[in-house]
Amino acid sequence: MRRFLLAAVIFGVACGAQAADMPDFLRGSISAPTPTRNWDGWYVGGQVSYSAVASDFSKSVVGLTNFIFRDSVLQQPTSQFGLLAKTTTQGTGFGGFVGRNYQLDDLVFGVEANYNYFDRLATSTSASNSLELVNPPGQTNPPGVTSTYVVTLTGRAAVQVKDAITFRGRAGWAAGNFLPYVFGGVAVGRMDVSRSVTSTVTRRDDVTTTDFFGVTTTTIGPTLPVPAQSQSLIEQKTNAFTAGWTAGLGMEYMLWGNVFMRGEWEYVKFLAVKNTVVQANNLRASIAYKF
Repeated sequence: MRRFLLAAVIFGVACGAQAADMPDFLRGSISAPTPTRNWDGWYVGGQVSYSAVASDFSKSVVGLTNFIFRDSVLQQPTSQFGLLAKTTTQGTGFGGFVGRNYQLDDLVFGVEANYNYFDRLATSTSASNSLELVNPPGQTNPPGVTSTYVVTLTGRAAVQVKDAITFRGRAGWAAGNFLPYVFGGVAVGRMDVSRSVTSTVTRRDDVTTTDFFGVTTTTIGPTLPVPAQSQSLIEQKTNAFTAGWTAGLGMEYMLWGNVFMRGEWEYVKFLAVKNTVVQANNLRASIAYKF
């Protein structure tokens, strides 16, 4: 009996030693993966932003010049004249957002409304240039007559982006406390836009003749003003609402409880207002709460 008990003890010790050498997954001690946070539900937050805005003023005065030169041979060539340049400006802002997430395992889909107010996000440009047009298309002259127009345009345009709201759809991948995401949607911006142009037009008619002996002579005519097309026009629109589209990407991180922080980049392009096109790149830092 004592020999049997001694053999049982030795067998038990040997089995315990072998079990200690077994892999973790055979001993049932696999550590559970880090649980994914629950991102499902409504959330609300506030944000600060830094924005870089590019404004394309190259066609800003075209609407004004088209009116001044309407129904004339000067309308078409002056409409192709890029008088003003593109400009850029930077500024800061702040705002808030509210949204709803829908989570399916590690995939998170959602919708969001995002509002931003911009602080003095304004830019302007001005320029003056001349265009010489010889017998422009549509000009009808007697034989031997050449008409030369000199059109001098002086223009100015300005824009201030006041605020904007975007309505987005978004998709993300939940990884522990992190939620990287992409988004896209529509935008509505509010702007002040102004433009002005002064046109000065002169015309000179030169007459070329050939005599009996084949000698050609060109008589330079006087340079005369064209008062009907030498005008100044000013136009401005305050609190103009314009639509656009937006896209971007970001990262959220759950800090504690249901409080999370966010960093994102957003691109917005608006439709033209008074022939002025505005686009913006926005960087934002946010703090929010998920219900």
